[in-house]
Amino acid sequence: MADGRVGVITQRLDAQRRLVGDIVRLSRRVPTFPVDRVMLLGEVDRLRREAVPRIGWTALLVKGFALVARDRPALRSWYVPRRLISPWRGPRCATSSLSVASIAISRPRPADTPAGIRAIDPESLWWARIRAPDAMTLPLLQEEITRHATAPEEEVFARQLQVRRLPGWLRRLVLRANLASAGAKRPLRLGTFSISMLAGEGCSNRHHPSFLTTSLTASPLDESGRSVVTLLADHRILDGVPVARALAALEVALTGPLSAELTALAAPGARP
Repeated sequence: MADGRVGVITQRLDAQRRLVGDIVRLSRRVPTFPVDRVMLLGEVDRLRREAVPRIGWTALLVKGFALVARDRPALRSWYVPRRLISPWRGPRCATSSLSVASIAISRPRPADTPAGIRAIDPESLWWARIRAPDAMTLPLLQEEITRHATAPEEEVFARQLQVRRLPGWLRRLVLRANLASAGAKRPLRLGTFSISMLAGEGCSNRHHPSFLTTSLTASPLDESGRSVVTLLADHRILDGVPVARALAALEVALTGPLSAELTALAAPGARP
């Protein structure tokens, strides 16, 4: 202020920000550890830029990791606490028959958001669930990611909107129940792995909050075409060696079959 006094404005956090806070608190209960691998991806980057349509890194990493998870059940598994099974039996490990990607997507706030909230928090975080991305073509997967980033929120995030409208105590109860469930709806509601990328902003978020067994991120490519790809893993399910081997297999998938698919998209007469 002009006279040197400090002015403070307080306002209530909106439902979306409170939901993010609940998810962060749940993530603290999961003992994740990061494993990094430096990958030489300059040629993959050239191919994806020449592809029609242009394929983003998120689509490539999501499909590549789902391909790796086909032969690694641990990457489709999650920890189930003892109390939700029976009091006399120990914790369990549940495994999904297919991968479901949970993709963090940042979207601008809608126009009807109060001006005070929009000024402080101009974008909101959403999570797209994509079932069996390994069975999708790259153009179809990219189209689905783009749809979640641009379509009306009521169309693509109906369940998230329902959850965030719940009272705080009930919302947290629903999230905890989903997280600890061993049922078939658990991977559909939460995913079997997640991905959170800031490479498009020139940054990396190496140890982002996650309550799933695995979560991917990658740094921007340097001048030599190298990227640091990080896989967060739940130590209750995975140890360092299988995580490192999964990253090695991911690099093989990116530079092998996915590069071949990108090459086909750039070939004469290719169609998206």
